[in-house]
Amino acid sequence: MEVLAGLKYSKEHEWVALEGQIATIGITDQAQDRLGEIVYVELPGVGKKISKDDPFGIIESVKAASDIYAPVSGTVVEVNEDLPESPQVINEDPYGDGWLIKVRISDASELDDLMGDKEYEEMVAREQE
Repeated sequence: MEVLAGLKYSKEHEWVALEGQIATIGITDQAQDRLGEIVYVELPGVGKKISKDDPFGIIESVKAASDIYAPVSGTVVEVNEDLPESPQVINEDPYGDGWLIKVRISDASELDDLMGDKEYEEMVAREQE
């Protein structure tokens, strides 16, 4: 399992990379591994408002369909347009080309509720016990 330093992580296995007021959001290596081969992704359009802890999209794999939960609130400013045609990119590169959406954060204090890399690794370890 790969966990990158410098990112923030949610309990639902999403990651956030922050650049100014823009948060890039994706699912973690752990999440894509649990899901298995990803075959479909449904994401919100640009301009859509998302709210922390609410579903904003769906990922389907050969095993199951799962909601994707917003780790922060804000407005979608960019969507990874490659994913509808190539959803397997999430399996291949969850922290790079497999990013999902970019959001202009409406409340930066919500980032305080997310975990750092070490906390996330500890949570995953507890889940596997």
